[in-house]
Formats: sequence, C-alpha cells, structure tokens
Amino acid sequence: MDKRKYFFTSESVGEGHPDKLCDQVSDAILDACIKDDPQSRVACETFASTSLVLVGGEITTKTFVDFQQVVRDVAEDIGYTDPSYGLDCHSMAVLDMIHSQSPDISQGVSGTGLEQYKGQQGAGDQGMMFGFACNETPELMPLPISLAHQILIRATEMRKKKTIPWLRPDAKSQVTVEYEGHRPIRVDAVVVSHQHDPGVAYKDIEAGIIEQLIKPVLEPTGLLDNKTKYYINPTGRFVVGGPFGDTGLTGRKIIVDTYGGMGRHGGGAFSGKDPTKVDRSAAYAARHVAKNVVAAKLAERCEVELAYAIGVPFPVSVMVDTYGTAVVPEQQIEQAVIDIFDLSPAGIITALNLRRPIYRKTASYGHFGRSEFPWECTEKVADLNKAIKG
Repeated sequence: MDKRKYFFTSESVGEGHPDKLCDQVSDAILDACIKDDPQSRVACETFASTSLVLVGGEITTKTFVDFQQVVRDVAEDIGYTDPSYGLDCHSMAVLDMIHSQSPDISQGVSGTGLEQYKGQQGAGDQGMMFGFACNETPELMPLPISLAHQILIRATEMRKKKTIPWLRPDAKSQVTVEYEGHRPIRVDAVVVSHQHDPGVAYKDIEAGIIEQLIKPVLEPTGLLDNKTKYYINPTGRFVVGGPFGDTGLTGRKIIVDTYGGMGRHGGGAFSGKDPTKVDRSAAYAARHVAKNVVAAKLAERCEVELAYAIGVPFPVSVMVDTYGTAVVPEQQIEQAVIDIFDLSPAGIITALNLRRPIYRKTASYGHFGRSEFPWECTEKVADLNKAIKG
C-alpha cells in the first residue's frame, strides 16, 4: 500500500449558514408533509436573502402545511431572532411559490408508465449516487469532515447556551489532516470563521474559539502538535453574516452533506426531496452498503456507486470499489451486495423506513456518520460475511 504523506482538507458549515438555513427549511417542509401523508411527493427549494425567505418547487400532498409558520419556526430555532442580524423570524417576508408535481414524473414513480414496469415503483429520476465508508473513525467516516462537523456542533451548543455570548448564527470550519497512506497522523491546520457581535476584540474572539471550541474537540484525538496552525476569522471581522451577508439556496453544500470530498458525489442534492427521489434515498442506501462492508472488515475503505433511470424499478448498475483494501476479490463483495441488499427504489424506502419525518435533523452537520439515522446501521455485517464465506 502507498505510504506517501499528503494533506487532505474538509469543511463544514453551521446551521446558521445561509445555505444550511435553506436546507433546513426545505427539509422541515418535507417533514411537515410526510408526517400526516407519508406518500407526499416533495421537491422543495428555498432561497434566502436579507429579510426574505422564498420557498418554491413541486409538492403533492393530502395534508395541509402552514408554510409560513414552518419557515419562521426554523429561523427562530436556528437563532435568527434579532433584526440586527438581517433576518428576523418575526418580521421577515416569507414567499410561497410552490405548485404540484409534474404528472409525467408522477406516472413513472407510481408505476403507471411503460407497460413492462406497471405496478412497480420506479426511480424519480435518472442519475448516479455514491456511498463511502472508511475505518478512520468509530462512525466509519473520514476524519477531516468528522472533526469539522464536531467543532461547529460544539459552537452551536455554546452559542445557544450563551456560554460564549457574542457568537451569532453563521459559521464555517475547515480541518486539514496529514495522512500517511490511509492513516491520519496529525492535524495540520484548522480554520474557523464564526459570526460575532460588534465590539468584541479580535484577540478575545481568537482565544475563545481556539480554547473553547477547537481544542476540546481536537485534543482528545491526540493529533494536535506544536506545528498545528489556527486561522480564526482570517479577515479580522465577521459581524455581517447569514442571508444578510450572502444569499442562501437549498442544495449548495453537497460536499459538506456527504464526505467532505473524500469519496465521490453523484451531483444531486438531498434536502427538500422525498424518498422517491433517488438522489437522496439511493445515496443513503449506498452509504448503508459501504458502511456494512467496512464494518464487516471486508475492506478498510469502500465506495459504492448506484445508478438509476427514471421510472425503472431497479438500479441499472451497482459498483463496489475498495481502493485495493479488500480482503477478498471485489467481485465477490459486489455480488454479495447485490444478493443481500434490495436496492430498488421501493426496497430502499422500506428497508430504511424513509417515509417518516426524520429529514430536518439531517440538514446540518452531515447526513452521514450519525447513529440516529437508519442508513448508519450495520445489521447486514453477518449476512455479508456469510455470503463471502459461502
């Protein structure tokens, strides 16, 4: 195995980042629809700017959803409660531009399209989706994105508890890890840009973020050293942020949502899409497969690609790549995956129990590596090992 040394960097963004605000609104609307009508078809997009949130897209549901209230509740929960932030949950404008799903798409998903697929649930679109897992962390995620998320999770907790009273909602982090082969050996650099109240001295911001946010997360890894570099609010000031500082849009943080760039992404965003959209559900299934392969110790790293065609009730291709770390031929792992996992659109929804309101929680700090989600379960380990030995 190649033992060369190299650096790999991943970023995360906080729940108050303008794009993440939009992801959370889109997924909160999805949750509100499927809570009372699990068969809801939802493709919701959100745009945010100064004092404005606009929701649009296609929704077909039998339930009533108060879109205005959902949007305002999300903004309030994040912390956009002060007009000086440029977005205030109580006074902002909320525009609703939602309409129903195209009947041409609907017939393919519902199994009323081409004769050979009658009665079978087809994929909601064409495309390819990737899942990834590696043995760098207990949750089988790449270390750089895992650490970047953890820093901002801690920042959010301390902001909402007012432990650091000058923190505002918008935030970004970035962690660079030095590797030897596939093994992390040290943290080389950490970047945190966190919105703050005016009038706070830069030295206090720098010291507070390093000592209270970064080190409590990174020191337990044992990977910090005296050469680790810290870049805190590198412009020197970050008062104007959120949708006031930059517009937000659903689906613009897809690498933050997945593996931080380690492992490929099919291109489709997740938030605001119901599970008939394979952009989302098949990406979850691919992660489920990859994590089970690594958890079964069949490989140290695993990437899974699935591909679908609109209206077709099964994947058109399945690929497993272990980066040369497999303990058996990859073709054996691939065949075991095909035999054990139902990767049809309907099968994924059933196996992962996706027709329930779990989605807003996915919309910040990553969709993967968090034990509360069903695609993180490793219940197929025994089946995989049995299939390989058989």
